[in-house]
Amino acid sequence: MTPLPHLLVTGSAGGLGRELVPRLLAAGYRVRSMDLAHPDGLDGDLVTGSVTDTAVVERALEGVDAVVHLAGQSREAPWEQVLDANVHGTWTLLDACARLGVRKVVLASSNHAVGMVARREGVVVPADEPFRPDTYYGWSKTAGESLGRLFVERAGLDVVAVRIGSCFERPQNVRALATWMSYEDCVRLVAAAVDPAVTGWRSVWGISRNTRRWWSLAEGEAIGYDPRDDSEEFAEQVLAAADPDEVVDLVGGGFTATPLGQPN
Repeated sequence: MTPLPHLLVTGSAGGLGRELVPRLLAAGYRVRSMDLAHPDGLDGDLVTGSVTDTAVVERALEGVDAVVHLAGQSREAPWEQVLDANVHGTWTLLDACARLGVRKVVLASSNHAVGMVARREGVVVPADEPFRPDTYYGWSKTAGESLGRLFVERAGLDVVAVRIGSCFERPQNVRALATWMSYEDCVRLVAAAVDPAVTGWRSVWGISRNTRRWWSLAEGEAIGYDPRDDSEEFAEQVLAAADPDEVVDLVGGGFTATPLGQPN
């Protein structure tokens, strides 16, 4: 039996990283974590430092087979902050992967890369929908995807960009009934994406099998992703507490009304 790949998870102290790393370990993966600070409650193999620091990234990549890149700014922020964390950091990682022979990378992209796309009733948005970012943050994710594809085509990496919807324990609003991805489905998606059989450039939506989904699962299913959770189990409670002013006509939701560069 082929052993599971040894994974580096950047941004392991972040909201998603804290949930993903223990679940990957439980699923049998060897995991090295990397973040600016040691996350409370997370033991094991850990590299501390910035994803923008080449020496730290090179040390973190030693002996791993694949990278799950979660590190970076996760919401809107001033331009320089977004540029450094999300663009410089992603380039530093991809460049080091290319030089050190770590071919497999899973990039945490975002629905905000296409946040200004209007919802189309009865139409699911494909995972390769052209960029229409809603914020500096969303733009940084388009830059990350572009860098990923560049390193596929020029350096031979295998990159899966995951346009994450809303990955939390449960959907937090009406929009999330469409965009939600459970933590368990996130593990299933990572498992599919790091499979050595998945090569080249891929873009997939990071969502569960939601009855109310706006986005296509076809691209994820093509790499072996089989989501099993559905936000519908939370629908009654979410709808009962719905905010009548919630933005649901654009893919990016409330980010589409956030002033550029203003933390949200």
